[in-house]
Amino acid sequence: MFVVRHRIIFFLITGALTLAAIAALVFWTPQLSIDFTGGSLVDVNYTSARPDLATLRAALTSAGMKDASVRESGTSGLAIRTHTLTPEEHNTVLSALSLNGAATLTEDRFTSIGPSLGSELSTKALYAMLAVIAAIVLYIAWAFRKVSKPVSSWVYGLTVIAILVHDILIPAGFYAVLAHFTGVQVDTLFVVALLAILGYSVNDTIVIFDRVREHLGRNEKSGTKQPFEEVVGRSITETLGRSINTSLTVVLALLALAFFGSSVTVDFALVLLAGVVAGTYSSILLAAPLLVPLSKVFAKH
Repeated sequence: MFVVRHRIIFFLITGALTLAAIAALVFWTPQLSIDFTGGSLVDVNYTSARPDLATLRAALTSAGMKDASVRESGTSGLAIRTHTLTPEEHNTVLSALSLNGAATLTEDRFTSIGPSLGSELSTKALYAMLAVIAAIVLYIAWAFRKVSKPVSSWVYGLTVIAILVHDILIPAGFYAVLAHFTGVQVDTLFVVALLAILGYSVNDTIVIFDRVREHLGRNEKSGTKQPFEEVVGRSITETLGRSINTSLTVVLALLALAFFGSSVTVDFALVLLAGVVAGTYSSILLAAPLLVPLSKVFAKH
């Protein structure tokens, strides 16, 4: 009951975090990677000491590659993203990265993606997220069809969508901050992370909603009249330990992946980590308590 009783405080806290995430996305909008815009990706490793990034960026600019994005990869590697390179430009990039032979390097990967394929990936990613959200609303409305008092089954579904918006904005805002300071870009792994967060977050919320449904159904059969606020508070208390313990195991796994995994999956793990934390506290502090004021609004109509 503590969460429900002090729900206004938690609403303000989650609202402030959401506004901060939106501000980060507006002012520090991360760039799209070549997965969506098209371009070339070059991964190299230095067998000798890696030159500093300022020197390498200056070398690439002098070679005519002003749009090149240069990021460190591990202790001796670099990842360069730029426009789609011709064979001649590819050789120019490698020459610039080696500082005209002054530094020894090996090329690990060279990939080019056309702009049409990048546009197709962007469209499919958007459709995938919309399809997931629509399926969630329909499923919840169907699953809660027998519990329509004091809140309609559709309200449960729409509440979940509102929570999912929060749970997507928080890791996206976190990624915008990360991109601002490290130069990471939005790639397909980022989209995969958001889709995974959608599934994880809705699962955590449904656990609490399902307990609310069980109590409402039990009260209806027994003829027990219990304030809806108490039903929600009891449901949160009963599922609190399960939600925290489940999330904690996932967080530990993601921390291990972030600290000990390869450089390719670090950003993916960090986005998932932010999403899992956001999904956990939003299901407890935002989703279920939000049903209480909604029940009062719908009771008036």
